[in-house]
Amino acid sequence: MSPSGRPWSLSLVFLLGMASQGINCPSRCSCQYLEVNCTGQQLREFPVDIPLDTRQLILAANNVSYLPAVELSFLADLVYLDCRKNLLGDDLDFTFIGVAKLVYLDLSFNNLTQVSFSTFSHLLSLVVLKISDNPNLVAIEKDAFANNTWLRYLDVSRTGLTFLDTSTVRDLPNLRLLGLRDNLWHCNCSFLDFITWMMESDVHFPDADNITCYSPAGLRALRMPAAGAQLHLSCLTQLYKQDYVFLCLVGFCIFLAGTTAAWLAGVCAVICEAHASKGDEEEEEEEEDTA
Repeated sequence: MSPSGRPWSLSLVFLLGMASQGINCPSRCSCQYLEVNCTGQQLREFPVDIPLDTRQLILAANNVSYLPAVELSFLADLVYLDCRKNLLGDDLDFTFIGVAKLVYLDLSFNNLTQVSFSTFSHLLSLVVLKISDNPNLVAIEKDAFANNTWLRYLDVSRTGLTFLDTSTVRDLPNLRLLGLRDNLWHCNCSFLDFITWMMESDVHFPDADNITCYSPAGLRALRMPAAGAQLHLSCLTQLYKQDYVFLCLVGFCIFLAGTTAAWLAGVCAVICEAHASKGDEEEEEEEEDTA
């Protein structure tokens, strides 16, 4: 106990906090114990002089267009990274290779266009991932989150996505919340499997009333459950023109094959009969010659 009656541990924490504020705090940012906050400082580049023991880094509401993988890798203990409302674009593959302890990552309100396996594959501890409000995000690879098995909350709302492969989210064993609202979902037969998974899974979909189809025109603004019912009828019970053409082609092939087989069988039968008749005539001639 200290003379004032306070535990030495509290004094130590206070001193560490004060030290963190005074040592290597980036310009225009505020620093607390294990936290660096650079919100709304009009930064154009990733800040320098970030304390190496930083656990929480907030870069929200700036103009940062690039996250340097090397500088990030120095923050090996980082668990919380907030980069919402910046200008981050396509070059995020292998960016987070050095921050494997990251648990929370917010990349919403940026300029992402796609998510590949290499984008988040090194974040094995990731629990929360927000990539909503990226209007140019049009593709998420099938195995994009294959390594993020601890992911519990994923938000892809208000993007340019029209399709999402079912296995991309179905194979996440700990997923509990999935944001999908206000996207340009193309509700065709290929999307039926995803809609069926939505209705049968235990995952919660926030603001589910706004998860609707954008196309085709006949299903526009229709909520997913209703769209699923209509797709079941149109995709599983009705045939399209190309299906009828295919069936006619198959029928014709079967008919042609049957006709050809019957003709070949007839030819073989005639040849065999002619051969047998010739053999009988030769035997009769031999008997006459012998007599």
